[in-house]
Amino acid sequence: MTKRCQKYLGSQCFPFFVMARGKLYPSHVTNLVQDSLTPYSFISHTSASNLESISSSISSGKTTDKEFLDLTNFFCKREIRFFNEGEQSSFDPSVLRVYVYEMPAKFTYDLLWLFRNTYRETVNLTSNGSPVHRLIEQHSIDYWLWADLIAPESERILKNVIRVNRQEDADLFYIPFFTTISYFLLEKQQCKVLYREALKWVTDQPAWKRSEGRDHILPVHHPWSFKSVRRFMKKAIWLLPDMDSTGNWYKPGEVWLEKDLILPYVSNVEVCDANCLSESESRRDTLLFFRGRLKRNAGGKIRSKLVTELHGSEGVVIEEGTSGEAGKEAAKNGMRRSIFCLNPAGDTPSSARLFDAIVSGCIPVIVSDELELPFEGMLDYRKIALFVSSSDAVQPGQLLTFLKSISPEKIKKMRANLAKYTRHFLYSSPAQPLGPEDLAWRMIAGKLANIKLHIRRSQRVVKESRRLCTCECKRANITSLP
Repeated sequence: MTKRCQKYLGSQCFPFFVMARGKLYPSHVTNLVQDSLTPYSFISHTSASNLESISSSISSGKTTDKEFLDLTNFFCKREIRFFNEGEQSSFDPSVLRVYVYEMPAKFTYDLLWLFRNTYRETVNLTSNGSPVHRLIEQHSIDYWLWADLIAPESERILKNVIRVNRQEDADLFYIPFFTTISYFLLEKQQCKVLYREALKWVTDQPAWKRSEGRDHILPVHHPWSFKSVRRFMKKAIWLLPDMDSTGNWYKPGEVWLEKDLILPYVSNVEVCDANCLSESESRRDTLLFFRGRLKRNAGGKIRSKLVTELHGSEGVVIEEGTSGEAGKEAAKNGMRRSIFCLNPAGDTPSSARLFDAIVSGCIPVIVSDELELPFEGMLDYRKIALFVSSSDAVQPGQLLTFLKSISPEKIKKMRANLAKYTRHFLYSSPAQPLGPEDLAWRMIAGKLANIKLHIRRSQRVVKESRRLCTCECKRANITSLP
């Protein structure tokens, strides 16, 4: 990416942003949504600046057997140097080294350009009435990780992960394909063709062939994105919104916690900062709030049951969600006036609503039995959320009785924890320490030894060897009320 920027821009090697007051901002803000200029806004970062000039393809993606063997030999030599006592001091195992593929522009810059050019014009809604671009934004984790990786090291804050320019120096390989944008903004057949081309480009790379993709990171944060071909890349590390075990979104053997990573949605509402939290303290007179689609499929059928159970109850506000800015404003105001925010399962076990509640200072009440949470190896969600099983939540009077039994002291402590935890769910550029990008890399670093184990094992095991089960056998994620 650095050579590519130099080719078009000379010494300016970060084409989308300019520095201002210590933060990265778009260079052509007049062409963008004017009220989105915050370090957490995906829209404000997709500037038109230089997108057109760098949208040509730069790589065929073809590889040869010699390249494959050369790369394998490079990795072997690096491992030998690592175990040479005289050279260990120059190796820092705490730093993750990531190689970012320079994919043809149709997989990266052209898709960003498409998003930027259609943002204001888009009036199309999804089947459930949600604005298309709002969904792109809440699943835009592929953009935030990539934007941080390609920034010059002098402008990056995170130092536990660095981008390397040689594949033989890499621990991991990042695939910068904007799967969510392509899914929403391209015609169905056009999208499938692009997916097949991306699959071929990536799997033709010598690094992929060496590891069968085990050390490659594939962002597929929307559950339908890349769906037609992702079974061919199931050994890669997938970046996911959840890990639905019903089979509706992911096929058996495609996803499991040891391999993949759950990342938080980008929140849809503005962050309630310290002043906001202080001012809203006395105005939180609603016990339980929910705003969203009341009828969903799959595991989301619990919503209609909860509506029936809670309808007309004192201190409870349940509203059918509406799309657009008015609906977003209503959700924000409702969460800031409420003590607890209901977070039931939807079509998938998770939704952006959970993270909207967190950044609004509203204690989440999670009713989603199959939900997996981001960074749970580092964060204890019991400090900021309540978990209720679906069977308990629909019992007459049980959920409200439970919520009313929570002491004011515990509520105050949980809300204070929400204020501390908010930073872990705010994507930004530059990425911040203990932000979601930072925690993502820390979680992935923890998988590295196991990834190397499976790569080496696959290289020496003969084809006739017995197969080991790669699926995760686990009991249902069920929580009962005390």
